[in-house]
Amino acid sequence: MYLAVIVLTMLALPLLATVLELAVGGGAPAAVALGWFVVFGIGVRLLLAGLKQMAQPDFTARLLDIADPRARVVIRELGFANTSIALLALLSVVSPAFTVPAAVTGALFFGLAGLQHATVKARNGKETIAMVSDLALAALLLARIG
Repeated sequence: MYLAVIVLTMLALPLLATVLELAVGGGAPAAVALGWFVVFGIGVRLLLAGLKQMAQPDFTARLLDIADPRARVVIRELGFANTSIALLALLSVVSPAFTVPAAVTGALFFGLAGLQHATVKARNGKETIAMVSDLALAALLLARIG
């Protein structure tokens, strides 16, 4: 399920939306693609993660192999942060002025998260998927806004 969400939000849906928008309304392909990668790669992906972390912090604790129940507070706060970034990205749908600020925020967040995953010597499969997808999205966003 995790891999499917990553592939959908970080590749399939942004590409499909880009192709559809270009076919229907035209526009500059790079700008259109950036907008949809912000919406799906940052907005939808982080909204799903944030809601899960706020509603079920134990799920994230198990993924991170954290047994201490006191971690729930920090995981919920991570959910607040993820949801906040997601909402900034999703605002770009109604106000394109939010696209670049959301892209910069997302590039920083995913770049730093990806580097964090890279420091883990004994990564599991999900951590490897997270590392690769985080770094790929950060690189794409930086290439488009840079």
